[in-house]
Amino acid sequence: MNLSTTYLGLKLRSPLVVGASPLSENLDNLKRMEGAGASAVVLHSLFEEQLRKDRLELHRHLEHGTESNAEALTYFPEASEYRLGPEEYLRHIWLAKQSVKIPVIASLNASSVGGWTEYAKQIQQAGADALELNIYNIPTDLDMPGEVIEDGYLNILRAVRSEVKIPIAVKLSPFFSNFANMAKRFDECGANGLVLFNRFYQPDIDLEDLQVKPNILLSTPMAMRLPLRWIAILHGRLNASLAATSGIHRASDVLKMLMVGADVTMLCSTVLRHGFPQIAHIESDLIRWLEEHEYESIEQLKGSMSQKNCAEPAAFERAQYVKGLSTFESEH
Repeated sequence: MNLSTTYLGLKLRSPLVVGASPLSENLDNLKRMEGAGASAVVLHSLFEEQLRKDRLELHRHLEHGTESNAEALTYFPEASEYRLGPEEYLRHIWLAKQSVKIPVIASLNASSVGGWTEYAKQIQQAGADALELNIYNIPTDLDMPGEVIEDGYLNILRAVRSEVKIPIAVKLSPFFSNFANMAKRFDECGANGLVLFNRFYQPDIDLEDLQVKPNILLSTPMAMRLPLRWIAILHGRLNASLAATSGIHRASDVLKMLMVGADVTMLCSTVLRHGFPQIAHIESDLIRWLEEHEYESIEQLKGSMSQKNCAEPAAFERAQYVKGLSTFESEH
């Protein structure tokens, strides 16, 4: 069975890519991912704050906003526990490239344009095959219009694009007034790929301590519905590769994402929950389904259920809303 696909211009043996998580900070884990069948790995994110804050100021800053991102919560619990700073991160990339044969994709978590973009060039020099920009910011200024926020995201991409020649993927949130237009603008600004979507962790309240606290929850398959819709809508309309992330736990999830047009699927929560053998398990189930349905490659089904190719394009838009509600009512 030919499972090969192309992502960010990189030829991969399968669409099963391990997404950014603390697991990737260990070289032995990277080898185990490769051995289990991962076709590429995205390293854990290096945060912008690490590059522009001294240790004490960084601790204060991260403690103030720990609810913002899953990796911040798991990878940076306390300043004293930081393991891979900027220099160590570069060395980790270099060592990873010596340890595995699959592509190694570095990750920068950013919220603003700054001098830290020069660091992207050092990531390239360290040997990373590509760079994933994980852009995240919570605007709280009541007077800041949406276009300022959108331009800020695009300026980050432009700044990094000016520093490196390796492929750049942008990991995005869906929280834009017109996500289709933003996807097009990222594509035009030089993004080689879009990763849909970043799943942000929201704050919770500790009723005993009366404090705001983070609440880390791994994804469930239900989370895949949002990226499935948008990948279906965008397939065939952009030059950029499309990566699906959030809620991908089983071979059936991978198949659905490929059918709507994803080039790769990012596995994270399912690997954290079930371990590295889950990658091989998903691949074997994927091959079994393809063989049973007489496919010879994943290219044969890729995009077959996208908006432009499916029998009912309106199914991905508002037209299905009323029908969906009627179906729910009839079942109850």
